[in-house]
Amino acid sequence: MSGLVPDVTFVVAAYNAAGTIVRAVESALRQEGVSVEVVVVDDRSSDGTLEIVSTIADPRVRLIALEQNRGPGGARNAGLAAARGKWIAVLDSDDTVRPDRLARMIERAEKTGAQVVVDNLDVVSLDGRSVRMFAEAELAKRPLLTLPAFIESNVIFRAQHNFGYMKPVFERHFLQEHDLRFDEALRIGEDYILLASALASGGRCAIEPSAGYIYHIREGSISRVLKLDHIDAMMSADEAFLRRYPLDILSERMQRKRTRGFHQARSFLLLVEQLKNRSLAGALKAALADPLALRHLHMPIAVRLRRLAARSANTAPMTAAAEPPPLGDSPHKQRTIEWTASGPSGKQ
Repeated sequence: MSGLVPDVTFVVAAYNAAGTIVRAVESALRQEGVSVEVVVVDDRSSDGTLEIVSTIADPRVRLIALEQNRGPGGARNAGLAAARGKWIAVLDSDDTVRPDRLARMIERAEKTGAQVVVDNLDVVSLDGRSVRMFAEAELAKRPLLTLPAFIESNVIFRAQHNFGYMKPVFERHFLQEHDLRFDEALRIGEDYILLASALASGGRCAIEPSAGYIYHIREGSISRVLKLDHIDAMMSADEAFLRRYPLDILSERMQRKRTRGFHQARSFLLLVEQLKNRSLAGALKAALADPLALRHLHMPIAVRLRRLAARSANTAPMTAAAEPPPLGDSPHKQRTIEWTASGPSGKQ
């Protein structure tokens, strides 16, 4: 690629993405009206991802092979460090973007003097169905995404319109000026902390109502499960965020709601763990310790409690939604509670 600074650098963190990486990269290269480069960071894949990307014969594509697995945040940080574009767009290795996405987003950002811009998403389910995540008319009423609104939309169990699913595009100079990077300790929620930090640093975030990002659901995605260690890691990241950034009154109020949500989620996980272990006494103790956690159990758990009390032989595993999808029945990558030990990182 020439020494000219591209308009956009796409950062694609790839871990065992052999089946989707070419589709993702090609969608980035098809951007219209802007110049692009694509930085693919292979996070020690074991399925041939590295070899596949190395065969892409386009000078706009650069490949970085990490010597050890750093997780989604670490891989993206490696891409940020190598980026040369004026704007940086993060693209998951199994997702795609429409050809006019970046031109529209940059135009929107420049018109509003924003250093960050987000847009709508189309969510494609495993069976190929596509659903628009947010109503364009509703987003059009909200020209800017503020920090209080962003925090409130990311309250676990309660958020109906989770802006955390949006994929922001950042002005590279702004990230550098404020020393903003992904939290490498997080395997889930690293996107939230980066955008929250950008907003807390004084960044203006414009909203483009049209959908330019296509969010593909696939099995094995890390964003589909929520576990106790995820909750603990996100709470720890929030604490670090609060130590670094003083919040305005409204943001503080929303943050308290988010923190309470985490505590309830933690109690919920502990409660279901007791149910999984068929311990009625332990489940009752956990429920009494945080009665608010009971509101999320609903009928399936009530049935389970009755079965435990009756010493039923039915021991089927149970999964419960950690937060509702942003638009009711949309089939996007819903975070769910999975009652197993944490596995390797999935979707990056």
